[in-house]
Amino acid sequence: MTDTTPVSASRGWIEGAPIEAPLRLYDTTVLAEWVDYNEHMSESCYLLVAGNSSDQFFRYVGIDEAYRNAGRSLYTVETHIRFLREASLGEPLHLTFQVLAADSKRVHINHEIYRGAPGLEEPSELLATVEQLLLHIESTGPAPKVAAMPDGLYDRISQVSAAHASLGVPDYIGHVMGLQHR
Repeated sequence: MTDTTPVSASRGWIEGAPIEAPLRLYDTTVLAEWVDYNEHMSESCYLLVAGNSSDQFFRYVGIDEAYRNAGRSLYTVETHIRFLREASLGEPLHLTFQVLAADSKRVHINHEIYRGAPGLEEPSELLATVEQLLLHIESTGPAPKVAAMPDGLYDRISQVSAAHASLGVPDYIGHVMGLQHR
């Protein structure tokens, strides 16, 4: 069983309301099924937790069951995870969510996963970052295809992106992995 505890259970878009920078939509606790043979959170579970945070963002901007049932969604097409510290069974996790950029078909996002109890103003320790590129997909035809978002959704995501522009882009975004040859 996975935990999908939103910070605010039914938090949705309110036109004209201030937008947090960064958003804080999901907190959780490391569950027993997330802990591996090294006695810390398994690498795949960092992605699971980031996915749960994305799901809360989707609901926040209006991507809900009805939207998906209409054959539309955001698909993840690239992910870069940085594992910085370990998390252990029962530890509280706090996630922040930032929209780095968006256009009518793509959304570039970043999650930061911290050790820290819900309600803390400043989380204690950065454990991991999860950078992702999402594409807006329509699957009403014979095969799913990339398509422009409806104006209302694109407007909401653009407002979040504009609110998050003040955060700047973290220096680790967009880095390429590899070995340096000597």
